[in-house]
Amino acid sequence: MTKSKSWHSLAEYQALRALMQAGTTIGAAQRLGLSQSAVSRSISNLENRTGRILFEREGGRLTPTQEAVRLNLRLDPLFDALDRIEGPTDPVKETLRLIAPPTYAHRFLVSQISSFLTLNPNFFVSLEVNTSEEVVRGIVDNQFDLGLLGVEHSRAGLKLAPYRVSQAVCALTKDHPLATNEMIAPSDLDGQNMIALTHRHARRTQLDRILNEVRAKPHIVAEVSTSFAAADMAKEGLGLTIINPFPLIHYRSNDLNFLPFTSPIRYLTYFATSDQRPLPRIARAFMRHLRMHTPQDPFSTKA
Repeated sequence: MTKSKSWHSLAEYQALRALMQAGTTIGAAQRLGLSQSAVSRSISNLENRTGRILFEREGGRLTPTQEAVRLNLRLDPLFDALDRIEGPTDPVKETLRLIAPPTYAHRFLVSQISSFLTLNPNFFVSLEVNTSEEVVRGIVDNQFDLGLLGVEHSRAGLKLAPYRVSQAVCALTKDHPLATNEMIAPSDLDGQNMIALTHRHARRTQLDRILNEVRAKPHIVAEVSTSFAAADMAKEGLGLTIINPFPLIHYRSNDLNFLPFTSPIRYLTYFATSDQRPLPRIARAFMRHLRMHTPQDPFSTKA
C-alpha cells in the first residue's frame, strides 16, 4: 500500500465509524444512506491512503483491527466538533442505552436525563440500573453505549474517562456529638457507632488500614453496599459513616451534616464506554450535558 497523508476525506471517516458500529458493509450502508459498494470503496481508499489494514473478515463480519480502533479514537474530537457546529439537520430519534449503579441512577441521573430530554426532545434514553460489575459487562458486550462507574475497572474493551473527583466525608446527624467539628479525623471514630460499606469495596479496605494506623476501633453496627444506604442509616441515627459525597450530598444535605474526613481517601466517578466501537453522538451529547449541568458541591470537582 502507498502511504499519503496530504489530505483527509470525511466520507472515508464516516464509513469507518459506520462499519465499526454495524459490523457489515450492508449495515454501514444503511446507516449512511449509501450503496454497499460505496462503503467498501471508501474503506479501501482509506486503507490505501493510510497504509493500514483496518478490517479483517471473520465469519461474514468485518472485525476492526487495533489500527482501526486507534484511528477511530483519534476521530472522536472531529465528530464532536461537527456535532457542535451543525447539529442534526432533521429531527432524528436517537436512543441512548445508559447503565449505572443505584447510587448514580435513582436520583442524580433521573434529574439529568429529564433536563437532557427537555433540551433534546428528539432523543430517547433507556436507563438500566445494575451493579458496577454489570455496568462493565454491559459496555463490553455492546448492550449499552454509556455507563457510570464509581470504581476503577481494568478490562479489555473498556474505556474509562474521569468525570468527577471527590474527597471522603463523614456523614452524621445534625445532633451527633461530632456534628459541630470542622472536620473528622480517623482517631475521632474510636468507639463511635458506624455504618460501613461492605468489604468488597476497595475504599473499605483503605479505611480499615487508616483506622488501624491510629488504633481507632469504631463499633460497626451495619454494613451496606451503597453510599445512599449508608447515608440513610446515618439519617436514622444508627451511627456515622464515611462515604463518597457525590452525588448524594445533593439529596441529603438537609438531613445530615457532611464533614471533611482527614485522610488520603479520594473517589473518582468515570464515564464507561467501549474502546472497540465509535461512541454514538447521543452518548457524547449526554456526557457534555452532565459535565455542564452537574451542580456544584463543596466536596467534588470536575476530573
